[in-house]
Amino acid sequence: MKNFVLIGAAGFIAPRHLKAIKETDNKLVAALDKFDSVGIMDSYFPEADFFTEFERFDRHIEKIKRSGTKIDYVSICTPNYLHDAHIRFGLRHGADVICEKPLVLNPWNLESLEEIEKETGKKVFNILQLRLHSSVIELKIKLITHPRIKYLM
Repeated sequence: MKNFVLIGAAGFIAPRHLKAIKETDNKLVAALDKFDSVGIMDSYFPEADFFTEFERFDRHIEKIKRSGTKIDYVSICTPNYLHDAHIRFGLRHGADVICEKPLVLNPWNLESLEEIEKETGKKVFNILQLRLHSSVIELKIKLITHPRIKYLM
C-alpha cells in the first residue's frame, strides 16, 4: 500500500484521483484545498487529514515525514498556474508526483523540475488525458525532435 497526498481536493478532476487511489488499494493520508466543500473525499477516505491553508498542510506533511510515515505520491489537481509550485513541493518532500497536464506554463520551467528530480531521485508523472488523440500524436512527433524538450518523451 502506498501513501498519497492530494493537493486540490475540491478540483474538477480530484474525484477521479480519489477513486483511483482507493481502487488500487492505496491510502490518502492528507489533502489540501482552499475550499472545504470536499465531501466526496470523505466517501473515499474519511480518516484522511484535510487542510484549507497551505502553511498548516506543509507543517503537517513535515510532521508525518518526521514520524516515519513515508509519503509515496503527491497527486496534484490544482489550477494549471499552480502545478509548478506544487510539483516542487512534492519532490522536495521526497515523494513522486502525479500531475495532470500541463506540468508548467512556460517550457523553461521544466529545466528546474528536471534538476529537482535529479537532486531528490524522485519523478514527476504526467497524465495526458488526450494522449491518443490524432492531433496530440502529431504534436508529440514534432516535440520529439525539439532539443529542449526531448527528455519529456
